[in-house]
Amino acid sequence: MRVIKDGYLYQLTFMPKLFPVNCYFVEEEDGLTLIDAALPNSAKAIIEAVGQIGKPIKRIVLTHAHGDHIGALDKLKETLNVPVYISARDSRLLAGDTSLDSAEPQTPIRGGIPKKIETKPDVLLKDGDSIGSLIAYTTPGHTPGSMSFLDKRTNALIAGDAFQTRGGTAVSGVTIPWFPFPAMATWDKKTAVLSAKKIHELKPSLLAVGHGELLRSPESQIEKAINKAETTFTK
Repeated sequence: MRVIKDGYLYQLTFMPKLFPVNCYFVEEEDGLTLIDAALPNSAKAIIEAVGQIGKPIKRIVLTHAHGDHIGALDKLKETLNVPVYISARDSRLLAGDTSLDSAEPQTPIRGGIPKKIETKPDVLLKDGDSIGSLIAYTTPGHTPGSMSFLDKRTNALIAGDAFQTRGGTAVSGVTIPWFPFPAMATWDKKTAVLSAKKIHELKPSLLAVGHGELLRSPESQIEKAINKAETTFTK
């Protein structure tokens, strides 16, 4: 596992050269917020990283409920006994429920759907909620309940799979040939573009995603990615 620190943010990357899967620590006065739970075998490395930082994990926040973002959740919850936060909408997906609301695009939910997760969320998030220094924003598209989290101290944004930066910066649903997996797991592309525009309007100083490197001063790259997505999805 590789760890990169940028201000209050720590990026933890599993398999960085082969199939990068990121989760994050956000440092707060009372400890650490863990954003996402990576792969099923990630718990030990995450906890070891906590020891190196010297602050405890106080809460677990999930961007969405795909398997590569909630893999170690049960083990971490059992070990740490801290509250788990997820959007109200993706709490259903966390429980294995892939049904769609009547007002939602009737495209099947894709990606690694949880089947045997025992953890029940403690807090169901909605747009604008605060978690320490983070503000939660609904950014659906990759899944119906995907969320992004903006650190109001630095304007760094953790976007889950709303974007990827592996192989190039792309909106969820746009296929990057050498790393197509986020696109393959995207639920609704048009919704993903709307969420990408919402993120662009937040003017993040740094973009942190589930797959790929940290992107500093990302405004122009985000804009180009949105333009490409709009062109690609209207063909």
